[in-house]
Parts: sequence; C-alpha cells; structure tokens
Amino acid sequence: MLQLTETALTSALGEVDARAAVTFLGADRIEVLRFADRERGLVRYATLGMSASAMTDPTAGVADPERGPRAELLLTLHAGHPATDQVLRPLAVLAAAPQVEGLVVAPDACLDLGEPLWPGAPFQAVLVAEPGGLVPDLALPEPREPVRFYPLLPMTPAETAWQRARGPQALREAWLAHGTDLRAPDRGAVPLSG
Repeated sequence: MLQLTETALTSALGEVDARAAVTFLGADRIEVLRFADRERGLVRYATLGMSASAMTDPTAGVADPERGPRAELLLTLHAGHPATDQVLRPLAVLAAAPQVEGLVVAPDACLDLGEPLWPGAPFQAVLVAEPGGLVPDLALPEPREPVRFYPLLPMTPAETAWQRARGPQALREAWLAHGTDLRAPDRGAVPLSG
C-alpha cells in the first residue's frame, strides 16, 4: 500500500529529491520525502508511512486495522532557507502521533511539537488544512478509507494560542486579511486583535 501512496505523491509533486526514515519505539517506520519545485522556488515535504495503519479514536474499545481514516502530511515552504531540511524528524514525530498517542489527525487540528519545527524556526505547531488540493485522495480497496494528504500550516506560538482561544477559522481569516505568506520559513506572527 505504501508504494501506491508514494506513487500518488510523485504523480502530484514530481520526483523525490531526498528522503529520510525515522523509527520510533512502538510505531512503524515513517519516511519523509523531499520534493523540490524549482519553477516555483518551493520545497515540499511529505510523510510516507503514517497511512499504513488506520487512525483509531483512543476511546474506541477495539482498534480495527482496516477501518478508519488514513493520512499523510504535507509541508510546503519557500526554498533556500538552510535549516528547513531539518524539519524531517519533527514531521516524522507528527506522523507517528496516531500510532504512539492514539491521535486522529483531521482538518483544523493543532499539532504542537513543543519545540521549533527546525533550528531557529519561529514555529512550534501546525494547523492541519483541508486535504485534496495539492495531492488528490488515494482510493483504497474496501473496507479501507482513502488516504488523505493533509497540508500543514506553520503557526507561531502567539498564533497557536490565539487559534486555541478563537478557533482555527478566526486564525485563517486573520492570515487572509493580512496577506500572510504561510510558506515563508521566517515570517513573523500575523497581527492578532479582538
């Protein structure tokens, strides 16, 4: 199944530029693939391995290995920042959270690492965006749900606190109102008020 997932990623994003694998105790191996979009000056990072298991609500009595949502994570940044490639391990940590912590990743979820996404990054958390825009959902044979590819939007600590208080829609509206470039690896927090 992971070969199908990787094919879906390469069909949408092009050839893999680099890859790294991370293994966590009690979890399957997670790879992070790097795609360079030189025409647009972007670098994209995608997890591979998170979708091998269905995510299960931790309150469910029994985990069904076939049924349940499946996902991979996508992060897009402007290329050229020397430290952003060190985001590979933090992305793998986020991708392993469903297996390690019983987390179900869905749109509007806040995933907080508690440390910078890469050395010197102004972000410690990400907001999970709606899937389907960059990489279409990957249909799997029944009874499995499709693999969804969730874009991650980096948040500064102030933005993280604000969206927890006001909700993700309020933060998205603030970003939009200020023309925030969510791909900028060194951007500051959006002005927040109200």
